[in-house]
Amino acid sequence: MLGWEFPPHISGGLGTACHGIVQALSRADVDVLFVIPRARGDEDAGRARVLGANQIPVEERTPLAPRRVRRLHAEIVDRDESIEVEVDLAEGGSTEPMSSADPEFDVGATEVVHFGRDEVRRVETRAIDSLLSPYLDARGYRERLLAAARLERRTAARASGGPTWSAGAMRQGSGEVRAAIDGLAAGPRVFVHPPASNARSSPSSSSDVGTANSTTATVVSSTAVSSTAVSSTAVSSTAASPTVTKPTVTKPTAASPTVASPTVASPTAPAHQSVRMWIEEADVPVPDHVTKRLLDFSGSYGGDLFGEVARYALAVESLARRESFDVIHAHDWMAVPAGVAAKRASGKKLVFHVHALEHDRSGDRPNERVRGIEQLGLDEADLVVCVSHYTKGILKRHYRVDDSKLRVVHNALTQRERREQVHAVKPLDEPIVLFLGRITAQKGPEYFLEAAVRVARVRPDVKFVVAGSGDRLGSTIELAAKLGLARNTHFTGFLAGADVERMYAMADVYVMPSVSEPFGIAPLEAMALDVPVIVSRQSGVSEVLRSALKVDYWDVQGIAEKILAVLAYPELSRTLQDEGKVEALAMRWDAPAAKLKDAYTSLAGVP
Repeated sequence: MLGWEFPPHISGGLGTACHGIVQALSRADVDVLFVIPRARGDEDAGRARVLGANQIPVEERTPLAPRRVRRLHAEIVDRDESIEVEVDLAEGGSTEPMSSADPEFDVGATEVVHFGRDEVRRVETRAIDSLLSPYLDARGYRERLLAAARLERRTAARASGGPTWSAGAMRQGSGEVRAAIDGLAAGPRVFVHPPASNARSSPSSSSDVGTANSTTATVVSSTAVSSTAVSSTAVSSTAASPTVTKPTVTKPTAASPTVASPTVASPTAPAHQSVRMWIEEADVPVPDHVTKRLLDFSGSYGGDLFGEVARYALAVESLARRESFDVIHAHDWMAVPAGVAAKRASGKKLVFHVHALEHDRSGDRPNERVRGIEQLGLDEADLVVCVSHYTKGILKRHYRVDDSKLRVVHNALTQRERREQVHAVKPLDEPIVLFLGRITAQKGPEYFLEAAVRVARVRPDVKFVVAGSGDRLGSTIELAAKLGLARNTHFTGFLAGADVERMYAMADVYVMPSVSEPFGIAPLEAMALDVPVIVSRQSGVSEVLRSALKVDYWDVQGIAEKILAVLAYPELSRTLQDEGKVEALAMRWDAPAAKLKDAYTSLAGVP
């Protein structure tokens, strides 16, 4: 599960909702790993696990330049079929063997080890079939390689009655190959073609090589990439000792073209039989250099928020590659890139839980980057959880989303202590009207003050408390002064934990005039602590509350009238308190958690 907040380090309803969901899922036997940007070690995890992205090692890959290699190619063509041999050569250096006469050969740098009899007795020696032999240079090795490939091909063809190239058939001629290689090592580098008619009694016998009544020989070019044209003459041989005619080398003249990859063939061999060798250089990819390090996170909503969102996605992707889980659950847009990265890394299903939208926060002037990330979440998610039908309607009107993905799961209330157990001493005898929430355009603080000035004209003794912080705090303080409410209004700044409960316990009425509120947990918290509430109809919580007064956020006169009514009629206030508390306490997180668990089961296909 991915989210930006978790108690005790929260700034609003998102962290409260995440905490309630996690605790209820844990009680329903769902194992939850909750990943936040920065873990401080004091998170109220309960039975769940809380992990900070700042604790996850992230792989960093540095691309390395490809490695240049020299590669020998040999091709033998026979009757419209061919066999190819490809071998990587040693990088750098000379193609000739190094000797003690070479100035680069340092005898002093060679460590000489002497073995006694006891050491020799403990050494086991095994012989293997190899093309290598002492003092063999690179040129000779290439010729042996070509000869071996050719003989393997012909042996396989004889074994199958035709030109078959299977690996099994080619392995049958190993003895014959070895005999030919021994001949190459002992004498001139001659490539022996057996006669057209098979006169051997045992094709796989190594003694048959070179004993045919009539053979032809093709001299293999010793410089595959030289510009020298090579020709050969026929070679007559007997069983005892073949007579080899040395090849004639003709240097190119102005009239004769340069040959890059010479083809060598015997004049007595069929014209369609040919041997071609060449060397090419190629770039071989090199694996990236991989290092691991921890990334930095503040876990706040500061100026580098988009940078932290990107780093959070990198950390979560790294975790998803090694962690075992069934479903990914991402809360709000900050966790969307991480959720998508985890989905692509693991192949698991993604749940996008929408607590608030950019349309709620910014109205008709949204941050397009945030809105684009929200759209990415809607496109990539396998299930989109909306905290209210109000939010579902906004998604359908302002975003591109498949209606079949949408599911409404209302928020609920985390257990709070009874009002009498919250030790709050009311410092004033005057009635207190409370606004508690982020001081942003979405929450409508200016509508609260516009209603407050109307209440103050009727009840000058009423005090208005604005609790919270946000980008509109400064302008809201200025508006209060402009409206003449300086003596009636108190700004507390941000409150959390027990301070929030004490503030509720001191209030006589709570007002939530939100312009666009996906749900709104604060009214439930107030009701659970015996506070009458007035909520905006433009909120998700208004869908589920019966024991609350409801009004449109722009109707500041209606808000003022309802505040005055609650303060003026004790019976109305008491009814809202009693019925509201019962209703709020019945809204437990276990019911939403059960819906989420069913969704997980369906997506993951697990019982």
